[in-house]
This record gives sequence, C-alpha cells and structure tokens, in this order.
Amino acid sequence: MSELLDDIFEGNRRWIEDFEPGDRSARPRRRCAILTCMDARLEPLAALGLDPGDAVVVRNAGGRASDDAIRSLVVSCKLLGTREWLVVHHTRCVMTTIDDWTMGDLLQRSLEEATLDETGWRDSGSGPGTAEGRYVSWLTFSNPEQALVDDVLRIRNSPMVPPGVAVRGLILESETGRLREVEAASRAGRARE
Repeated sequence: MSELLDDIFEGNRRWIEDFEPGDRSARPRRRCAILTCMDARLEPLAALGLDPGDAVVVRNAGGRASDDAIRSLVVSCKLLGTREWLVVHHTRCVMTTIDDWTMGDLLQRSLEEATLDETGWRDSGSGPGTAEGRYVSWLTFSNPEQALVDDVLRIRNSPMVPPGVAVRGLILESETGRLREVEAASRAGRARE
C-alpha cells in the first residue's frame, strides 16, 4: 500500500468516529448544486458557507459547463431536487495558463508531468506521447468572467434544464478567499417561469 493510501485510511478511521449514520438522504438540504473547478486549493462548501449535505458539488478542470457537467447538474435537478445552481470559477486557474494547441502538443511529446515557468509550459518527459490530445476540447480560457458568462449561458440554454432553475455565476478570488457575483452571468442564468 502507498503512504498516501495509508494516510487516507487513517483519516477515514478518524472520520468514522464522528460519523452518524442517521438520515443520509442524497437530496441536498439547500436544494443547491455547485459546478466548480477541481483545483485542490478550493473547498467549495466551506468557501460558500455551506455544510456537507447542503449542496451537490460537480467538479472538473476549470469548472466548465461541459456535456458531462451539464449531465450531472440535470441529474441533480431531476433526481435530487436541486432548484438553484451556482457556477463558481476562480482566479489563478491553471486552465487560463494554457490553450488547446499547447495541451495537445504537451501530450504528443509525452504523458509525463509538464511544468510551467516564465516562458510557458514545458514538457519534462521523454515520451512516448499521444496525438489523441489534439482531438479534445480542453475548455481552456483566458478571461474568467467571460468564461463564466459563457458557461452559465450554455447551461441555461440546454433543453434539459428546466426554466425554473436559477443559474448564478460567481468568482472566488484565490488570493483572498472573497466570493463575488458576476452580474452578467447571473442575469443570463435567471430562472424563467
């Protein structure tokens, strides 16, 4: 077993000491779903002042409204009763530091970890790589606010999203932890009864 897995199982043993099996409904208490980035620095429930069980959390690279993210949001509504969705992007997101071409190029060179320096992304591996990365839309972006508006609009305009679901756009400032609403995004995602 790895040291990480040992630590995880030890953490799980501590967690179950306070675990209360009572009513553990899959339905979120606040009828909320959050789409946000997978960045390890983010604690979405804590940042939004929510507790475990309050909201469904969907995470991916950049917190983007990909087909799979929309699928999960729709499941959260249809099967778990969410009625308000928060799309939360953040500052200093790694997805703003790369573009689709560069990501494809890095993967073509090798599958090893890449590094970022003052001149951009560099591949540190020796290969082999794959050309498959050239056929993927990595949903990179340079402007977090515009990407947020675009994502909210994509969700709002999905024919699978009920008109009564409100979709709001927020940015979490990684430097300060401050959360702010992006009015243009929330306006685009307002519920339509």
